[in-house]
Amino acid sequence: MYLSIDKTTMSNLSSDPRRPNRIYRYKPSSNKPGDDPIADYLNLLGMVFSMCGLMMRLKWAAWAAVYCSFISFANSRASEDARQMFSSFLLSVSAIVMSYLQNPQPMAVSW
Repeated sequence: MYLSIDKTTMSNLSSDPRRPNRIYRYKPSSNKPGDDPIADYLNLLGMVFSMCGLMMRLKWAAWAAVYCSFISFANSRASEDARQMFSSFLLSVSAIVMSYLQNPQPMAVSW
């Protein structure tokens, strides 16, 4: 079976439906590309939760620190210093290890 294309179909295929006077180049919002502070805030929050987990033996705070560390790492920029992220993650893991070494019982439901 052959596909037949007549002249009107060819002219419709070759005509460009785009209007060059209606094309606008994308302009990002007024924020600069690297201005998202979520990674920095979560890094600080992870450090606070890690300290609470270490000092007060709160297992939920230690797990929250790991969660904040992962989210902070996922939202970080490639040009950012990785040592601070790594130290935050290690601090949160050490909070979990220390809280479970001192009390190996599972986390109790507080409600």
